[in-house]
Amino acid sequence: MVTMKQARHPKPGEMVLTEVTAALSDPIRVGLVRVLADGRERGWGELRAPVAKSTLSHHLRVLRDAGITRTRQEGTRCFVMLRREDLDVRFPGLMAAVLAAAIADDVGTQVGVGEGDSTR
Repeated sequence: MVTMKQARHPKPGEMVLTEVTAALSDPIRVGLVRVLADGRERGWGELRAPVAKSTLSHHLRVLRDAGITRTRQEGTRCFVMLRREDLDVRFPGLMAAVLAAAIADDVGTQVGVGEGDSTR
């Protein structure tokens, strides 16, 4: 029997500004946040980025560890969503500013959502 360890998600009070901003310092991660900003939970297999699957997994882990996203596992499938409400409680206005700047500066547009297998 294979046991899968549960991902740790920091509580809003445990989120650290420097960790959040460091996680947002990469254009691929900003693109992932832009995709997830619609509030929908996405299967990892739906996410499209110009990087290897292992690199995409790394980017998703960095976002999760900083508290920016929440990952949920269902069998062999993983789903991710933006923790917008938690971030807005902890850092009011930060996500709105990041998203507005990303749109204005055209950051993260290489990341998107596609059809396909959402198992990982």
